[in-house]
Amino acid sequence: MNQIAINTSQNVNVNFTLAGVGERIFAFFIDSFIKVVYVIIIFWILRNVFDFSDFTRDMDGWSVGALVLIITLPVHIYTLVLESLMEGQTFGKKLMKIKVVKIDGYQASFGDYLMRWIFRLVDIIGSMGIIAFITSLVSKNHQRLGDIATGTAVISLKNNINISHTILEHLKEDHVPTFPQVILLSDNDVRIIKENFQKALKSDDREIINRLTRRIVEILKLDPESIQLTQRQFISVIIKDYNFYTGKDQ
Repeated sequence: MNQIAINTSQNVNVNFTLAGVGERIFAFFIDSFIKVVYVIIIFWILRNVFDFSDFTRDMDGWSVGALVLIITLPVHIYTLVLESLMEGQTFGKKLMKIKVVKIDGYQASFGDYLMRWIFRLVDIIGSMGIIAFITSLVSKNHQRLGDIATGTAVISLKNNINISHTILEHLKEDHVPTFPQVILLSDNDVRIIKENFQKALKSDDREIINRLTRRIVEILKLDPESIQLTQRQFISVIIKDYNFYTGKDQ
């Protein structure tokens, strides 16, 4: 399986398996099925409950077209809205366990999802998916035009390492925070720290632990000499403190 190395904001390379073209096509058909079901249901209701044909009898063609566009708007913005709300996934992608991510390791923004959605007009809708299929096959990271334009890729979440693990950490009732500077971190930063820390603990990879420690110290502008903890204790405390200050403890 093809893989992509994403350099996280902690300057740690993490390998992810790229989603196959087949997985993306299946996700597309699942989403298309959902859209078709929506259209069938909504027009059945309009025809049988609200007598849609009688309501539009005196309208001209443009008015009817505008009304239909408004009614079917959820179909047209389906991908944009869901990828924005579900952090790179639609229902089809979620069922296929694939996800849109930024190659630079940061969380994709609404602007990225918007640009991918706009490019759908070219590489999926306008060409009946032919351009998207070809570019996904020949591009280095299985990217369609929308992915290339936004620096995104679609990865598989079926492997052991993924970027959707929870950042929640169980805290004892008497936990006393040590580093208030953790509020400078984002949820995505802490998620990546925790995932790589857990991976390093399992494989006893001291290099990753050392690099994570140095990167955290740099971001939080801490004095290394003032930290009276081992590197493993330090990272663990950072994760707990972040949960404490952001109210994400469970």
